[in-house]
Amino acid sequence: MSVVLETFPLGFPFHTFDPFLFCVHHDDRYPKGNAQLGPDVSLAGRNLGQDFTIKDGFRMYHGRVVPGFPRHPHRGFETVTLVRKGRIDHSDSLGARARFGGGDVQWMTAGNGIEHCEMFPMLHTDKGNHVELFQIWLNLPARSKRVAPHFKMLWGHTLPTVTVHDDADRPVEVACVAGGLAGGPIPAPPPASWAADPANEVVIATIRLGENATYTLPAASPGLNRALYAFVDGEVTVDGTRLVEGVGARLRSDAPATIVNGPRFTELLLLQGRPIGEPVVKYGPFVMNSEPEIHQAFADYRAGRFGRWPWPKDDPVHDRDIDRFAQHADGTMDTPT
Repeated sequence: MSVVLETFPLGFPFHTFDPFLFCVHHDDRYPKGNAQLGPDVSLAGRNLGQDFTIKDGFRMYHGRVVPGFPRHPHRGFETVTLVRKGRIDHSDSLGARARFGGGDVQWMTAGNGIEHCEMFPMLHTDKGNHVELFQIWLNLPARSKRVAPHFKMLWGHTLPTVTVHDDADRPVEVACVAGGLAGGPIPAPPPASWAADPANEVVIATIRLGENATYTLPAASPGLNRALYAFVDGEVTVDGTRLVEGVGARLRSDAPATIVNGPRFTELLLLQGRPIGEPVVKYGPFVMNSEPEIHQAFADYRAGRFGRWPWPKDDPVHDRDIDRFAQHADGTMDTPT
């Protein structure tokens, strides 16, 4: 049996498999910033509030002054936000706020319900602002869908990255957000996460291959969902199956997969995990197990049961001169050291 079970176009968002619900790769080359931390160019001709079409190299998404995603609710799953370039400003209905990026990860358990915003401040006024990130939605099992909301920061320097070399001494860099693929200790995910149980073998990792490098993805347990996503221009073969930018592959989890790169640098995203195997009913920002639970989520949201929004507007950004930090709901501060 081939290790590659199927290939598929990535799309926007990517196609994902249980326990993952959603994955999107944002890659926007914003111009220099203005005094309001927005793009210092005319925004005429954009569908502000719903700007998902790349124009002049960037999108505003739901932002009208600063790009990003103003105040919105979630229930029943987790968001894992890996910011590779640029900065993200977070504020939520628990009273927490943060600025993170440059390899940092915010892992938020929406659980019983939370409102938050994710804005992309244009901090540089003398040069462009490149923002690149993955947002991944990881499902919660029924027993955890109504846990108390929780978020934690995984600062980039705490996440293991290992560089290995193939038989011809060509480099391959493996960087992990979850799972032990890169070796070494990984900061624990939130306690209610499906990834918190090692038996679920959840892996979120990037694999960066040098020119013509070869890497063998080791076998895991049978019955996992394992998918590779080629998101950087280049070409690899996975056990002989060609994979180019914009294509993904679902793999057998219980067999090693040999990845051979072509003549250019290539990078892949790996998502792996044991399926939860429960019914999934999604409506916008709510993911539950049944339609009545979705109706209850809307009723609870309308009744103000997702926390109190303490910020003066729906799209707050932090001061330009503040660098990476996290202020938790209990007031404790966390900064990378």
